[in-house]
Amino acid sequence: MDLIAKATALVGGVIAATRRAGSPAIQAFGSEPQIPEARAQGIMTLKMPAAEGFKDGRLPICAPGLSVKAFAEGLDHPRWIEVLPNGDVLVAESKEQPAAPKTLMDHAAQATMRRVKAIGDSANRVTLWRDADGDGVAEHREVFVENQRQPFGMALVGSSFYLGNTDGLKVFDYTPGQPLSGAGQQIVDFKPHGHWTRSLLVSPDRTKLYVGVGSLSNIGDAGMEAEEGRAAIWEVDVATGAARIFASGLRNAVGMAWEPGTGALWTVVNERDGLGDETPPDYLTSVQDGGFYGWPYCYWGKVVDDRVPQDAAKVASAITPDYALGGHTASLGLCWLPEGVLPGFGPGMVIGQHGSWNRSILSGYRVIFVPFEGGRPSGPARDILTGFLSEDERLAYGRPVGVAVGPDGKSLLVADDVGDAIWRVSAA
Repeated sequence: MDLIAKATALVGGVIAATRRAGSPAIQAFGSEPQIPEARAQGIMTLKMPAAEGFKDGRLPICAPGLSVKAFAEGLDHPRWIEVLPNGDVLVAESKEQPAAPKTLMDHAAQATMRRVKAIGDSANRVTLWRDADGDGVAEHREVFVENQRQPFGMALVGSSFYLGNTDGLKVFDYTPGQPLSGAGQQIVDFKPHGHWTRSLLVSPDRTKLYVGVGSLSNIGDAGMEAEEGRAAIWEVDVATGAARIFASGLRNAVGMAWEPGTGALWTVVNERDGLGDETPPDYLTSVQDGGFYGWPYCYWGKVVDDRVPQDAAKVASAITPDYALGGHTASLGLCWLPEGVLPGFGPGMVIGQHGSWNRSILSGYRVIFVPFEGGRPSGPARDILTGFLSEDERLAYGRPVGVAVGPDGKSLLVADDVGDAIWRVSAA
């Protein structure tokens, strides 16, 4: 695998350098993005910085008026955050455990991901962190639940705790302040592998759970039968366990959040690869019950992907997303930021952009804010945290993933799976 990694880095570097000159100068961002015409790449661009972590006092860079420090450190690939009503902070520590590679491209992609510790042995646990003295740094840590299968999304409904493993949704009995006990009960099965994360969101009336289930492949490469039940957001009835697909055609919907004024469900979606640095962009969108968002047949509404056997009826029904987030930014984390949490930032959505690995000029590697007004995005995105990537794009100091408003209501927590930390952003 070392030889494959070196060969991949060499070939990938040459391809990325060749394509860099043709990379668009403007990112596809906002409600009316400039999306370049698709250019099928044949051999996909593979470019990934090496995992460095934050060392020697280095920290992420805050927007003016903000400060950052480590709420928790020494984690093992922290991905997702859930803040409980009693102030305890739960962190899912897990990473992709890939299936055996079948093709040379599979080998190359896995070698690329290993450079930044994105795949490999998974901790497969959720840890509980507690800041009892209120100084913004957790001094208590314990294992909340372990021996899971790539745990990710978490949700508490009454005395029932729900956990999104890659192969299904589990429920456990919960006692405030205590770790989980027992094996839990699996109430819905999901297919593992591919886009493996299973994010969770509780409905405002606490009767439904929403689960993000990503596609197996880039564009239905193994056939659409293998994608059955995937590339979708599922709705699960808390009382009965009945589950249905709420919306589909979402290649990899990860973070979800409610916009409180309209009550609409919003999500961030990672779009397909192999058509160029900015084509198509990842996006933030409201999600309609029964809505279809294009994957794999088309993107950004009805722009057809001619690499895919077509379904004209599906294309005709495809909904255009609300807000583009740039090509291959790997926008994963999402939370609603109420006004007053961070000075200088009104109400809107916070997005953790994990960062690209498949474009000639890297993108993402930051935490951004999209302002909202009247239930809709209302202006350009702003940076909250940057400084996760070296200027020469060779090193990743960190990669932001999950985001959540802190238990004090005056801070933002950010999971960083390369820095192996939870960062706390607050007023300077």
